[in-house]
Amino acid sequence: MIALALVVGTVFVLTLGWKIRQIVTSPHDAPLRAVTLCLASAAASFGLALPPAARMIRSVGGPGAPRLVQNAFAFAMVFWLMCFYLYSATDPRRGRIRARWEALPLGLTLLGTSLATIAAAGHDTGGRYESVDMRVSALAAFYLLADLYLVYALTMALRWTCRYARVSPRPLSVGLWLMASALSGIAAASAIRAALTVIRWHGGAVAPAVTAISGHIIGVAIPLFLIGVGYPAARARLSVIRLRRQRRRMYHRLHPLWSLLHEAYPQDALHQNRARPWDLLRRPQAVDRRYYRRAIECRDGLVRISPYLGQAEMTVTDLSESSADLLADRLCAALEAQTEGGEAPYDAVAVAVPKAQGLDADVRQLVMLSDALHRRTSSPARQQAA
Repeated sequence: MIALALVVGTVFVLTLGWKIRQIVTSPHDAPLRAVTLCLASAAASFGLALPPAARMIRSVGGPGAPRLVQNAFAFAMVFWLMCFYLYSATDPRRGRIRARWEALPLGLTLLGTSLATIAAAGHDTGGRYESVDMRVSALAAFYLLADLYLVYALTMALRWTCRYARVSPRPLSVGLWLMASALSGIAAASAIRAALTVIRWHGGAVAPAVTAISGHIIGVAIPLFLIGVGYPAARARLSVIRLRRQRRRMYHRLHPLWSLLHEAYPQDALHQNRARPWDLLRRPQAVDRRYYRRAIECRDGLVRISPYLGQAEMTVTDLSESSADLLADRLCAALEAQTEGGEAPYDAVAVAVPKAQGLDADVRQLVMLSDALHRRTSSPARQQAA
């Protein structure tokens, strides 16, 4: 149980921290603000249920205070989840109006549970749900109000979640279906507890195993909900990390071509701020900037040297390994011819143009030429011939 609490707490902190970072950059984004408040309320509800926090609240407000505070944040969690969908599905004005109307049942539930907690003060021992004496009408009213509101709010949120999941692409749809599973589980558990509360209120007996089922469902559903919220972002972050690792490798593989052209055309170097090595760890986007800059400098250098490479139809190619080796030999010869001061025999043309569109496809062509230059300079036979 302790290990599960640590895992869930870690997921809470990471997911909430990620959302807070997003809302700092986009403070006027209403859907983002709603989902951030939803996660913050969930984190508060989970944290305040832990024994140290519960004991502190109990010492201030009495035996029923921890239960009231924890449930209040649970109500806020599902309310802000509904608001997220209301803000996302409608225009801002209509979303605000609908959210205000949804605040009415939330306020009534908070008022009712607060009054029930006060009324039950003389009979409330602060125990768990299964040990509470439901024959005390105030305690039964507290749990009935809480569970009925959760069933209502979760059902509304579940309807919107399923609707978005059907039309969303992966990985967002995967996260939404995980959230839908969690919401349906919590709603089912709340409905079960509402029925059990009515039975116990009227003096009926309930098997402990039946009561435990609802607790186990909630125990599984809350981590599942957090995984669903964080899954799309985690997948996106992993994709970004893989892309940046690939671009870092491409950046280093471009070095032979870049250094050769940079030596010939130092004036083509793009301006760059001198960064300390740890800046690449602090600002990962610097990898992208360096990648773009090196690719552009290589392309500019090839355009400059292209009049010395040969006829246009020989230079505009979608390179293979063999043609890259041939072009590398011609590139070195062209640089030597330019150094000798000879007049360029042809017009400038594009060199090693890929069939596919996009910078990454262009860089793959440049990398093939750069690898060919590396093989040319590292081959012992070529070095002896030179």
